[in-house]
Amino acid sequence: MSKKILVVDDEKLIVKGIRFSLEQEGMEVDCAYDGEEALEYARRCEYDLVLLDVMLPKLDGFQVCQQIREFSDMPVVMLTAKSEDMDKILGLEYGADDYITKPFNILEVKARIKAIMRRTAKRKEEPAGSPVLVKGNMKIDCEGRRVFIGEREINLTAKEFDVLELLAMNPNKVYSRENLLNLIWGYDYPGDARTVDVHIRRLREKIEQNPSEPKYVHTKWGVGYYFQG
Repeated sequence: MSKKILVVDDEKLIVKGIRFSLEQEGMEVDCAYDGEEALEYARRCEYDLVLLDVMLPKLDGFQVCQQIREFSDMPVVMLTAKSEDMDKILGLEYGADDYITKPFNILEVKARIKAIMRRTAKRKEEPAGSPVLVKGNMKIDCEGRRVFIGEREINLTAKEFDVLELLAMNPNKVYSRENLLNLIWGYDYPGDARTVDVHIRRLREKIEQNPSEPKYVHTKWGVGYYFQG
């Protein structure tokens, strides 16, 4: 079954080029040119991936991504012309899975899209009946990809959940930032280890009562991160 992609950018030539290139790979492509239109498409269809520009009319890409996360965990890759936006994207306040800076090489875009979809497909193929991990007052539902602290559900992004699940399933095992980058983002991910630090910081802000004195996700100084619960 062909993969379905939503491409969102107000520059029609860019959209046309991306669409042509992805269709050559046998993918089905829908196109939107502003934030409101993008949300309409995303609500109507569960895409295999959304390629989303940051600078859009009506609603910007961050707002669109944030609203998509309210009803779907479909992968979202942000396109940004501004390097300073990278911190916002990596901060995951908006729930993006990845980002690509403009100007980009279409071969890089295709490689990144394929890598993310491979990881998503692998996750979906994991057998039903995956465990529910109980760590102190934290419950991690691996199949439903939900996390609870006591009775309260914690809203994690896809990558935050992946990091927590990996650490929690291997308690007291220390993972270096490079290990985590390779295992969660993949060996072909071009980002650096700072990505991991930002995700860990955001994860702690959500699951720890006192992020500066964590109960669950600990730092082994000079080595990496580990879970203790």
